Amino acid sequence: MKRALPDSLIAPGHPDYALLGALADDITRRAGGGAALASGFAAMLRGCVDDVIMTAKTGRRSYDDLEKTEKTYIGTRVEIELRALLSLPKGRLDTVILGHDVDIKNTMGNTWMIPTEAVNHPCILVAADEARALCYLGLFVARAENLTTGQNKDAKKSVSAQGFANILWLLKHHPYPPNFWRTVPEPAIAQIFAGQTGNARMATLFRLIQDRPITRDVVQAVARQHDFMRRIRSDKGRGTRDILAREGIVLLSGQYDQPLIRALGLSRCPGDAFISHRPRDAQAIARASDHGHPLAGS
Repeated sequence: MKRALPDSLIAPGHPDYALLGALADDITRRAGGGAALASGFAAMLRGCVDDVIMTAKTGRRSYDDLEKTEKTYIGTRVEIELRALLSLPKGRLDTVILGHDVDIKNTMGNTWMIPTEAVNHPCILVAADEARALCYLGLFVARAENLTTGQNKDAKKSVSAQGFANILWLLKHHPYPPNFWRTVPEPAIAQIFAGQTGNARMATLFRLIQDRPITRDVVQAVARQHDFMRRIRSDKGRGTRDILAREGIVLLSGQYDQPLIRALGLSRCPGDAFISHRPRDAQAIARASDHGHPLAGS
């Protein structure tokens, strides 16, 4: 998405103020409030992208690795999941809100392509900026004067520079979960995936990336095995947890080890994530042992 976005002109006196304001209020209410909309929308968008990348099955780790048709499908996936998130019905366009036919448009680029059937109708505009891990959610009436004069081969026009000023933003430059692999140095990625077994790859993952929650999806992508959760557990000295414990590293579950995670002062770890940590002092090592995670030499 463009780094510099103009201030919105949607205010009292603007011809679209009443309509877009009413749609914004209904969307926010359906989401359960502004905070719930922000968190739910960001998580939904991250899932739409990652579910198409399918790292665990394909070995791909980036949006840039996708085929053109897959990138197009993300827009369809966003439309479907946004309707589900907001409990919206399917309509003549993509949905209906307060009796208005509304189109849902998604972009991973700098603007949105508006089809002829959506002209003069309100649109929900969705965008994800993978490089900066930011997301956007706006409302816009696709008036001809706010679209480019040029069009693509499907007769779609894009939102013009003037059009951007006529967007009512619900979320603008809002953080959303980054693609995990964009946050890991390439040498570390190569080292992780060089492992010949699921346990070896998993141990390298949690050895190199400590004190940071790692989601179940990443675990599955690294294990690349059907019973990927088995790689996390102790397993007669062969499991990832066993390997790391011999190195003085605890591997903790956000579901089962919250007391120890808090006691060690680690980052908040969701229930479906895992976090590794190397206790540095005798008190922390003893605390880990007391919580069922004895380490080598303790």
